[in-house]
Amino acid sequence: MMPLKNDRYLRALQCQPVDCTPIWMMRQAGRYLPEYRHLRAQAGDFMTMCKTPELACEATLQPIRRYDLDAAIIFSDILTIPDAMGLGLYFEQGEGPKFKKSINDISDIKQLAIPDPESELGYVMDAIRLTKRELNGKVPLIGFSGSPWTLATYMIEGGSSKTFTKIKKMLYSDPLSLHLLLDKLSDSIALYLNAQIQAGAQSIMIFDSWGGVLSHTSYNEFSLYYMTKIISLLNRGKKQNTFTPDYVPVTLFTKGGGLWFEKIMSSGCDAIGVDWTVDLSSLPKEKVAIQGNLDPTVLYGNRHTIEESANQVLKEYGHYNGHIFNLGHGINQDTPLESVDILINVVHQRSKR
Repeated sequence: MMPLKNDRYLRALQCQPVDCTPIWMMRQAGRYLPEYRHLRAQAGDFMTMCKTPELACEATLQPIRRYDLDAAIIFSDILTIPDAMGLGLYFEQGEGPKFKKSINDISDIKQLAIPDPESELGYVMDAIRLTKRELNGKVPLIGFSGSPWTLATYMIEGGSSKTFTKIKKMLYSDPLSLHLLLDKLSDSIALYLNAQIQAGAQSIMIFDSWGGVLSHTSYNEFSLYYMTKIISLLNRGKKQNTFTPDYVPVTLFTKGGGLWFEKIMSSGCDAIGVDWTVDLSSLPKEKVAIQGNLDPTVLYGNRHTIEESANQVLKEYGHYNGHIFNLGHGINQDTPLESVDILINVVHQRSKR
C-alpha cells in the first residue's frame, strides 16, 4: 500500500500537531450528491449498494473526488450485523430501515448466531480492501459499526422508533435478557471491527446514535459499558507519544451524550464525537481528540453564515492538538453542494497553524 499523502486526520486523532484542522462529514457519501443518486438508481436499492463491493467503493470515493476532505468512510450501514444475524434488513421509501424479524424475548436472543465477518459480512471487507487500493494513499479510510445499544434498539423495535417503548420495556422489566443481547452484539461488533482493521481500515468509529435517549445511569450500564468492552477487544496496535501511522484510533459518538463526556473518556477511546449542543471550549483539551460539532442545518445558510459558524467552532476549540472538524450529526440530503465546499475551505484556511 502507498504511504499516506494526507495524514492530518490520523495525526489529530492522536492529538499530534497538524498544519490545519482536518475535516470529514458524517454521511458524506450520500443522497446530497447527484452522482450518488445516479449510482443508487443504477443499483436499484440501498442494500444492493452495500452488498456489492464495487458499488460501495464507488460511493465511498465520490465525495473524495468532489471535495478536499481529509478522510473517507467506507460506504455501508450500521445494521449489517443484525442483518447477518438473520433478521432480514430492508428499507422502505420514506420510512427508513425495517426488519422482517424482530427480537421479542430471551428465546429470540439465544437463537442469534454471531456472524463470521469474512463470510456473512465478507462484502464489507471486500469493499474496504478495494477502496483502500483505489484511494492509493490519498486519505485514510474509516471503518465503523453501530454500538450494541443502538443496534439493539432497531432489533427490538423492528426498525426506527421515536419512543423506544419496546426496548425500554425490556430494559426495566427484563434487564437480564437485554444484557444477553448486548453482550452478544459486543462480541459480534468486536469481531467485525477487527476484520475491518485487518482489511485495511485505518480508523474506527462507533456510532451510538441512540445512546442519548437513556438516563445517565442506564447509559453507563446499557451503552458505555459495552462500548468499553468492544474497545478492549480491538487489535489497534500500540499508541506512542509521537505520531504512530500504524496505530488504529477509535472514535465514540453518542448523539446527545455531551453531558457524559468525562465518563466516555474512561472507555479507552482515542476521540469523542459531540453534537452541536456542546460548547467545545468547556471540554478538556489534548486528553482525547474531539470530533465535531457544527449543526448540519447551518449548511442551509449563506456563505457568511457558514463561514462565521465554522469559525465559531474553531474558536471554541482553539489551536490545541486533537480537533477533527465534523458536523454534529449526518449531512442532510438536501444540503446545497456549494455549502459543503465553502465549509471545507473555511475550516482549512482559518485553522492554519
